[in-house]
Amino acid sequence: MTMDEEKEGFAAEYALGTLDADERAQADALLLLDPEFTAEVRRWERKLGELNVLVAPVEPPATVWERIKELVADASPGGAFRLPEIAAVPVAAAIEPSAQVIDLTQRMRRWRGLTVMTGALAACLVGLVVARDYRPDLLPAGLRPKLAPAAQYVAVFQKDEQSPAFVMSVDIDKRMVTVRQVAAEKHPDKTYQLWIATQPGTAPQSLGLIEKEGFTVKATLAAYEPRVINEATFGISLEPEGGSPTGQPTSPAIHAKLLQVTPPQNP
Repeated sequence: MTMDEEKEGFAAEYALGTLDADERAQADALLLLDPEFTAEVRRWERKLGELNVLVAPVEPPATVWERIKELVADASPGGAFRLPEIAAVPVAAAIEPSAQVIDLTQRMRRWRGLTVMTGALAACLVGLVVARDYRPDLLPAGLRPKLAPAAQYVAVFQKDEQSPAFVMSVDIDKRMVTVRQVAAEKHPDKTYQLWIATQPGTAPQSLGLIEKEGFTVKATLAAYEPRVINEATFGISLEPEGGSPTGQPTSPAIHAKLLQVTPPQNP
């Protein structure tokens, strides 16, 4: 007998109400964990309910009721009411050995099948927990854990004490830089250039030119580790159109360091 047949028979007995207390408790647990078993129980409930509806009520003939009344009237009221004596039959003799073997075999098969199903469900739950912690990308979107937001950092390049010239945000996980020109003066024949100095006293490295309008978004930090980005000093200088011809700032730069504005993602 296959596991599906075991499950179907168990669902049918549950719907009929022929299970003992332990078996019914096992079935109740399966109803919470196994959608297929739940669907099978509901199918048997509908099937048995339809059979009950299909059976039309039968009215006994009037002669039967008249006969009952005549027998009751003829009965002697003086006699004590006694149940008929039935000879006790030993249990061992009442049930043939072959029937006992068949019944025990069927129960063993059913419990073996339930043990396998319960073990499989437990293994699935363990696999789900492990996947959520170590490989959430393998799970459907609805089952993936919600990750904490990645750490975001901001640097403000001040024009003066009251107003910023540029505001830069950095997504360290994606190595993305976004720069917005706020109050910096615009020069039609010049452009601003972004720099990074990983350590004090080291020559700055160019991170590219800043757009004259709107936002500048660049993936220019791929070569730097998160710790280096977090500790680096950033600068912006005004350069000839097309960028610095020397590879180094040709005008005084305004500097800023990163400030963390969102909590880091916990491991």
